Amino acid sequence: MFNCSVVALDPDTGKRKWHYQFTPNDTHDWDSTEDMVLVDRVWHGSPRKLLLHADRNGVFCVLDRNDGKLLAASPYVRATWVSGWDKQGIPITTPNWRANPEGTTVYPSLGGGSNFQAPSYSPQTGWMYFTYYHGPGRYSIGPAPFEPDKQYQGRGSGGGFRPASADGAAPPSQGVMALDPETGKVQWKFELAENALQPGVLATAGGLVFAASNEGNFIALDAKSGKALWRSGAGASIPSSPISYSVQGKQYVAVSSANVLYSFALPD
Repeated sequence: MFNCSVVALDPDTGKRKWHYQFTPNDTHDWDSTEDMVLVDRVWHGSPRKLLLHADRNGVFCVLDRNDGKLLAASPYVRATWVSGWDKQGIPITTPNWRANPEGTTVYPSLGGGSNFQAPSYSPQTGWMYFTYYHGPGRYSIGPAPFEPDKQYQGRGSGGGFRPASADGAAPPSQGVMALDPETGKVQWKFELAENALQPGVLATAGGLVFAASNEGNFIALDAKSGKALWRSGAGASIPSSPISYSVQGKQYVAVSSANVLYSFALPD
């Protein structure tokens, strides 16, 4: 009942206040482990307490965090499993979207439109920034007997890999994107040769977005345009999200790689 969901609990009683299920009856491993971002802002002309979420199923959702009502939902990558949402905010799924014994190709992939990488929100632009992957996945179900000394994944053969493309669609791509929660529209994309599951993104008050590639490049992007402004090579993959901190009024941005902490600041 609560798989692929966000659940709000009363901290005093532990009772459930509300929940919202992003993917009903999921057979694609689109667990909603992606961060929930809580924002107080003007939404379509009225102050609202919002929950922003770029789900693994390829859909960006805006919820009222007081009652869990779905305010808006829009795919940020191709998502062939959903055709819309009903008045209660429940996704309307497309035919043949679920995994089957023969295997079916569905967008997004098993890795999802986004994943564990931390997103970031900028009050300056009002946009969300997060890593993305655009591409299909092949999903199947069937008997999966347990075999000693072998990894048990609990699914039939043929599921989960990423086909090169499907239905004449654009080839897979990945990188960092900016999205306007007010409209649900992608503002820009910065493509990377290869994404990594670990590093997230960091938006700063200086109008920058910091990100990392799997090859070990630490990158600063313009928050409004997505233009690359600076990069530094760590010499190894970067398995951490960047952080920002201040010492005696000077701002630093830090990230770790290969058991080394790299910290950067502007010249005095």
